[in-house]
Amino acid sequence: MRCMICESLSLSHICKNCQNEFLTPSVYKRKILGKIPVYSFYKYKEIEPLLLSKHTDLGYYIYSILAKNSFAPFAKNFNYPAILASIGIDDHVKNGYSHTAILNKYLKSQSIRPRYARLRADSPVSYSGKDYQFRLLHPRKFKVASFKEEEVILVDDIITTGLTLTQAAEALHSKGKNVILCLTLADARK
Repeated sequence: MRCMICESLSLSHICKNCQNEFLTPSVYKRKILGKIPVYSFYKYKEIEPLLLSKHTDLGYYIYSILAKNSFAPFAKNFNYPAILASIGIDDHVKNGYSHTAILNKYLKSQSIRPRYARLRADSPVSYSGKDYQFRLLHPRKFKVASFKEEEVILVDDIITTGLTLTQAAEALHSKGKNVILCLTLADARK
């Protein structure tokens, strides 16, 4: 096959050279609820075509490459005195796979236990491309399934307004869980 970026022959959809040159993550930080840090590994515009692949069969491979380059190194270097759960936001399968489940899978480490199907939106509303006002008027209404860990890392692919992560954190807090941080692939803030 050919690399999607440079079109050279590659065993991967994005060759190692392009991964090293274009997909080396940087860390961008902001906060939700005034205190919970949200770390993003890329600016949205830097990897927009790759992120848009999530609605295609190719998206599985692209999200796996992005997760290997960002979430996996984070997990390897993350130390915490307790075992945490990582929870992907609304990780049910759409189009053959769940993009947040892929990201979450790459967080497995000595300190982090990925948990699946633990946080699902009860509302079918999609926030993709919608403004802040629309998001406020149409809450996601997250339902939390039980899991044993008390502390949580929330996982999503993109942070735009921060409202999805905020609603998810509030749902977890209502069940006695402590969200210590959030991880996203990309920050869409301009």
